[in-house]
Amino acid sequence: SFSICLTYFSHNKVGIVESISLKNFMCHSLLGPFAFGSNVNFVVGNNGSGKSAVLTALMVGLGGKATTTNRGSSLKGFVKEGESSADVSITLRNKGRDAYKPEVFGQAIIVDLKITREGMRTYKLKSKIGNTVAVDNPVSMLTQEMSKHFLHSKGEGDKYRFFMKATQLEQMKEDYTYIITTKNVTLDTVEKHEECLEGLKRKYLEKEDRVKSLASLDDMHSKLEELKNQMAWALVSEMEKEVKPMREKLQSEERSTIKYDQKVDEWKAKVVEAEKKYKGIREQLEAITVRVQQLEPQSAELKNEAQSRSKAFNTAQASVHRFKTNLRDLEKDKDQLSRRINELKLSISQTSGAETQVRVERMEKLQTDLDTLNFQDSTLGQQMEQFQQAVSRAKDELEKMIREEEDLKRSMEAIRRKLQTMEGSRSDRLRRFGEKMPALLAAIEDADRKGQFRKKPVGPLGYCIRLKDHEQALAVEKCLGSLMVAFTCDNHEDEKLLQGLMRGYYQGGRRPQIITCQFFNRVHDTSRAVNHPDYPSVLQSLEIEDPVVANCLIDQRGIETILLIKSPAEARRVMQGRQPPRNCYQAFTKEGDQCYNNRYYSNDQRRCDYLSRDVEEEIRQLQEEMRNKEAHLDRFSQQKQRVEEDIRNNNSLLKRAYDDRKRFRRLQQEISDLQNVEEPQSEDLKPLEEELEEINNKISAGRAESEEARRKMAQLKASWEEVEQRYRQHKDSISTVAEEAEPIKEELSKSDQDVEKSKHHKKHYEDKRKVHINTIQALKASLDLKEQELTASVVKATEICPERSEVRRTARSLDSEISRLKLKISTQQDQQGDREEVIRQYQEALVNYSNINQQVKCLKRFIQVLCKIMDDRHRVYTELRRFLSVRCKMYFDSMLSQRGYIGKMMFEHKNETLSISVQPGVGDKAALSDMRSLSGGERSFSTVCFVLSLWAIAEAPFRALDEFDVYMDMVNRRISMDMMLKIASSQRYRQFIFLTPQSMSSLPVNNLIRILRLKDPDRGQTALPFGQRNEEEEEE
Repeated sequence: SFSICLTYFSHNKVGIVESISLKNFMCHSLLGPFAFGSNVNFVVGNNGSGKSAVLTALMVGLGGKATTTNRGSSLKGFVKEGESSADVSITLRNKGRDAYKPEVFGQAIIVDLKITREGMRTYKLKSKIGNTVAVDNPVSMLTQEMSKHFLHSKGEGDKYRFFMKATQLEQMKEDYTYIITTKNVTLDTVEKHEECLEGLKRKYLEKEDRVKSLASLDDMHSKLEELKNQMAWALVSEMEKEVKPMREKLQSEERSTIKYDQKVDEWKAKVVEAEKKYKGIREQLEAITVRVQQLEPQSAELKNEAQSRSKAFNTAQASVHRFKTNLRDLEKDKDQLSRRINELKLSISQTSGAETQVRVERMEKLQTDLDTLNFQDSTLGQQMEQFQQAVSRAKDELEKMIREEEDLKRSMEAIRRKLQTMEGSRSDRLRRFGEKMPALLAAIEDADRKGQFRKKPVGPLGYCIRLKDHEQALAVEKCLGSLMVAFTCDNHEDEKLLQGLMRGYYQGGRRPQIITCQFFNRVHDTSRAVNHPDYPSVLQSLEIEDPVVANCLIDQRGIETILLIKSPAEARRVMQGRQPPRNCYQAFTKEGDQCYNNRYYSNDQRRCDYLSRDVEEEIRQLQEEMRNKEAHLDRFSQQKQRVEEDIRNNNSLLKRAYDDRKRFRRLQQEISDLQNVEEPQSEDLKPLEEELEEINNKISAGRAESEEARRKMAQLKASWEEVEQRYRQHKDSISTVAEEAEPIKEELSKSDQDVEKSKHHKKHYEDKRKVHINTIQALKASLDLKEQELTASVVKATEICPERSEVRRTARSLDSEISRLKLKISTQQDQQGDREEVIRQYQEALVNYSNINQQVKCLKRFIQVLCKIMDDRHRVYTELRRFLSVRCKMYFDSMLSQRGYIGKMMFEHKNETLSISVQPGVGDKAALSDMRSLSGGERSFSTVCFVLSLWAIAEAPFRALDEFDVYMDMVNRRISMDMMLKIASSQRYRQFIFLTPQSMSSLPVNNLIRILRLKDPDRGQTALPFGQRNEEEEEE
């Protein structure tokens, strides 16, 4: 056997470890690469130099578990502290007969292992090897911990399990156990099948007896077939009778088509005539509009000129009035002064000297005050006029502010109501259409459930539509207007009922509009709608699920003929260009502006009421607008208070001016009274006479200036009246032209209604014709379907009975007789069973019985063969176990005898124990003793002998021992080493790796032994150097 193994391994070099390198593995930053020889390799070095790390990396790198190494419980413990991962690279030889695809992978295969800090293990194989190395086999790799455990092990069962695992007998035993379990399961299955087999056999025999008893139903079946033949042709006859009236009705409907065509053509001609008339009236209106537009600039110029001349006339009139007032004052002064002079002349001799002195002093004081007031009085009239004008302007401004404040409060109230509606629409979108809308819809739903409506009203219409482009929301709202909250009814009775419901919720307020039009289940034909390549119509921009809503909007607003154009400039270009879009008479912009082909209306509304998408944004904007309105109202209040304060101040100043004027007149009166009683001296008359002369001169100059002002005022008045007359004449001309347009507008509106009415009638007859054609098509389809059914019925009847026979009985009577005959047959079949069913059941029972019987037989044969194979294999297994036990004993005795020891191995395979006894003495002088009584060196030597004996009976590409010479003395170590080298020399094509702290300097030098010597790492050193005693590569 040794020569056979030598021959095998001389030609098979697969699996030998050529080299290994480690990085960040255990406590080593870098180890290797180690180049191993193909026979004996010693890895020597002191403790901590990395010997055990090399063996551990070899086990883990070739797939071993972390617990097998006895160096840790998980892989993450092998990563060096402070590093993220550890790397192991192993090179395996790939030579010999069992080499794995050497033409592809070459003579070596590299296995790269990466272990992460989290304990994840990933392989990068540059090839796959064909043979599997059992790295957890203690004979292949005996670690330091396993060696110590084995040395100190006291259990005979542990030694036996060590022997079984090393020889792989344990795996064979487990395989045999699994096979026996499977065999027992199969036996249970066979027993169950045998139990079922008896029942299947009985069932099969019963079905066989029933098949033999079926023979009495043939006559009834023949009669049934004859009735079925008659039934087939009876159905054909009845179907032919149904087809005949359908053909007649179709022909009648086809003859009526001409009437609908004539009506459609008639209204088409009326539509063309109405459109031609509408176009002519529109051209007249456009001509009048052009004339008005041409007259308006001149009218504006005349208006401005009239205003400027009126202003000049008013200024001149004020000047005349001022001159007149001054002359009146001068005349009054002149009269008073003249009377005073005359009175002084008459009363010279009537007063005494003392009284005269007192009166003179009093008059002088009064004259001083009068002069002061006279100076103020010169500007007092102008001031009073200014105060009056200021008060008047302030009152006008206050009234205007009060009106604006009321408008602002109404606007705030509208915003507040709208804000409440928006906040309510967060949970119910219907509230956007009014606070009472949900309750109204609930009442409509309740009335419909009670059957009060013929057809349930639909609305509000704005709630039933969806926008495709939300940027067009404002445009669609402005286009539909009040239709957004309108309802539509199918008939007037439903309309009256809906009006009654609305009165309960909209008392005294404005109620939603109700439109009455017939409900259709399909949308109107819109083939004559506008179809622009760049801009959609309102109908195209909406998603409307209910045809009733779409038809109502088409009828009431013509949404198929209205375009939506976002840009105002683009809307003007498209609609007011040379060629407006066909079938389109208006368009709406994104801002809600309305554009016709000859006019344009801007929209003041800037926010959607019903169709806005972002309710929260609308609420935020309304709240912001409300805050702005409140701030504006506060500013209004403050401004109003300032105006009221100005009015009070101006009234106070005006009252003061009136008081000053009254005082001035009172002083004048008092002086006049004093002058009346005073006896003036002759020398006092001269100043008065001089003053009188001066007043006369002023009056003459004033009259001249007044006359000049009157003349100028008359000229300005004539000029103003002339321009005003021209402006009024021009205005009358424009009004005349505009009045000419009014009947034309009415005529245009009437013409437009005629066009719409003609289109409506044309569409009505087109729809009726379409319905008529659809009815004809439906009749044709129904007739075709009936004829196909008739043809199929004839074919089917021919298949049942090829010759058509005259059947006088109806299909119903035949069917009744067939049913009675079937019932009779069924009754007998219930007693005897249906022939086909009985035959089918018999065949099924026969097949089931045969299949189960065959399966049971096959399983029994399989179990017999399996039992024989298991008996043979168990016998061979027992012989192999005995043979391996004998070989192990022989090799163990041979190894011990080289040291002069005597040993004995006792295998008890029944109890699965192995007892080893060793006597270190010579011959029979001492009795055999258990290994636990030996010294440490003797026990280590005995262990080496046991391991070497297992080497001899177990096959592996390489073997590794870690500190095999622990506890040995020098003599035992030398003898053990010689034994291992001798075995290695005899097994030259096996690889041996020994890890020992000894120097191994006494080993012989040859090319079969390679020593890898590890040095102790220095502090801070990352790579551990090693030296080789023999650097020569072994010969191939």
